[in-house]
Amino acid sequence: MIRDTRKLFEKYTDKETFDKIVEYDTVCDMWEKAVKEYGEDIAIEDNGEKYSYKQLGEDVGKFRAVYDSMGLNKGDRIGIFAPNGYDFVKMFLAAVTAGLVAAVLPAHLDEQTVFGCSIKFSLKAIAAEPTLNDRLEFMKSHNPAVKTVISTAEPTGVSPACKLNKKDPAVIMFTGGTTGRSKGALLSHGALMQGTVNGCYGVEAVFHQRYLLVLPLSHVFGLVRNLMTSLYTGSTLFICRNNKDMFKDIAAFKPTIMVMVPALAEMSLNLSKQFGRNMLGDSLKCIICGAATVSPYLVSEYKKLGIKLLGGYGLTETANLVSGNPESEKKPESVGILYPHQDVKVVNGELWIKGENLMDGYVGDDEENKAAFEDGYFKTGDLVRFDDDGMLYIVGRCKEIIVLPSGENISPAEIEAKFNELDVIQDSQVFEYITESGEHVLALEVVPRMVEVAKLGLADITGYLTEELQKVNQKLLPFERVSKITIRDKDFERTPSMKIKRYKLQ
Repeated sequence: MIRDTRKLFEKYTDKETFDKIVEYDTVCDMWEKAVKEYGEDIAIEDNGEKYSYKQLGEDVGKFRAVYDSMGLNKGDRIGIFAPNGYDFVKMFLAAVTAGLVAAVLPAHLDEQTVFGCSIKFSLKAIAAEPTLNDRLEFMKSHNPAVKTVISTAEPTGVSPACKLNKKDPAVIMFTGGTTGRSKGALLSHGALMQGTVNGCYGVEAVFHQRYLLVLPLSHVFGLVRNLMTSLYTGSTLFICRNNKDMFKDIAAFKPTIMVMVPALAEMSLNLSKQFGRNMLGDSLKCIICGAATVSPYLVSEYKKLGIKLLGGYGLTETANLVSGNPESEKKPESVGILYPHQDVKVVNGELWIKGENLMDGYVGDDEENKAAFEDGYFKTGDLVRFDDDGMLYIVGRCKEIIVLPSGENISPAEIEAKFNELDVIQDSQVFEYITESGEHVLALEVVPRMVEVAKLGLADITGYLTEELQKVNQKLLPFERVSKITIRDKDFERTPSMKIKRYKLQ
């Protein structure tokens, strides 16, 4: 049964704000309303320029005309190949409101991968930012049927938005999915808009805010929660072109909301402690944090700075947002309350989902789709539990389960969470280790939170940390205990979305 949990979020904002959170079937409907209602308000700040909703609306209409002049029709797939910037926003919105399906190609892709995407996703065209144009050459010679256009192309007029419905396809987003192999998740207009609106729930002040964009728009968290929710709410989005300039941009722009991954939130907090001032600025009131496990430490420490850090949970396949935690200060380990219009069930500990925000499937991957869906539900690959209040908790990943020779099943994430409760531990990884004698045991590596360790004035840091970790270790069930502990002097290797790369059997 599809659940309408909308009412559960009502108490976290005032009635006037909550009543403004309305649902739209398509991006066209939402964007038409945004341009009309927010007109002269600034939508985007990028590279020293400010663009109002009205101007962005006009530029989007002109670029729809560019697509029309290329002979592209409703349902055709077009690659959007650009780094974070106004050109990306313009080309993307023009594509989806023209009825095209925008395949978002990460700006770091090399020319052969771009060519591969043109084949795999059956692209009719690619719209690129000029600095990336040279990476289209291989595709032009090997797949010349694909048309190309750059973001500075001169329009031939203005084209109206296409008449669409919520089931029409809107965007293809890259994802590792439940198997880790790169795939393209196809999201409809209805799914994309459900994810966009979900970003409004549980946030005290969400309309007319000031967002700073540091996440890549090629990642669903950046596209949906950062860009689309910002536009939906009449907010201003400042695009940070280079993350090295983030703190300089924050000082100039003074954001009120930021969307961050935990690793970035951790770094910002450490620098704030190091320099004795809030590096994220006194205007910042809320951090939306996700894409990896959020430490309770971050929630409590940001509260001291007057910033509410809200965790949540989502997947590319669910248009980013499945649940959000407006009760993060009371239940920081939870990923929150399920957003509206979803039906979920837990099968052998795994969360299965169907609903308005669910993808239509992986493009060109029949075998992956067969494995990912059952009885209309998408099998997330995440192991979960619900508490008595209906709050959701992630306890691990199906593919990460370690089966010991004794037959015991171990969820590394569940054990790691116990070690991560120590303020002196920033991140950890539990993995299976084979000793020289051939015995299978569990091992632990940790990254210390040095800003906390430094407060202790220790002569033997390794000895202290090992002792504290062993105290936690002894409280675990016998088969969960680690036999080897390593204190790292540098961070773990991470994925582009800043998740820790899991070790294979050591």
